[in-house]
Amino acid sequence: MDLIQNYFPELSEEQIGLFNKLQELYPEWNEKINVISRKDIDELNIRHVLHSLAIAKYTKFCAGTKIIDVGTGGGFPGIPLAIYFPDCEFHLVDSIGKKIKVVNTIAQELGLKNVKAQQTRSENVKGKYDFVVSRAVTAFPRFVSLTRHLVSDVNKNAVSNGILYLKGGEFEDEIKPFNKRISVLELTDYYAEEFFETKKLIHLTF
Repeated sequence: MDLIQNYFPELSEEQIGLFNKLQELYPEWNEKINVISRKDIDELNIRHVLHSLAIAKYTKFCAGTKIIDVGTGGGFPGIPLAIYFPDCEFHLVDSIGKKIKVVNTIAQELGLKNVKAQQTRSENVKGKYDFVVSRAVTAFPRFVSLTRHLVSDVNKNAVSNGILYLKGGEFEDEIKPFNKRISVLELTDYYAEEFFETKKLIHLTF
């Protein structure tokens, strides 16, 4: 937890308690339903919590912002972001029911009133959101085609509405079609750990 506090010293005691509780809940649930790889569970804070919170390093959502996490898996980046932004609304979706079961249970055990988790596909979701967030669930152009209908055209945050996509490796060809509307942020600008050397945050606006 010291690692998270080091990068986010502004966290309240309540938020610190919730992040500490994640350290107990995820290993416990992962034994029952495998939502995080075995090697990653030992590096939960770096590979999942801090990685998710890179979005909070990039921008601070204003109160009332609506965010949908598409392909949330075990709840990343949605759960850490929901802890960090208690005044924002989070809708976490995944097509795999057992993963949503874990997300719902963890959200309930943490007492997160700002999280709704649902087994569905993004193309079936109605409604508009300020931001779509995700951690590299598919090639970027495909992700855009499946989620762009979810983004509201009414901006209220410091950065424009759109997609915030956490991705690693080489993806220059994937983002070429969107060059004029895309920003790519190096996570090494935020974090010193070796894990983040190849990790980036893509912000696409419409």
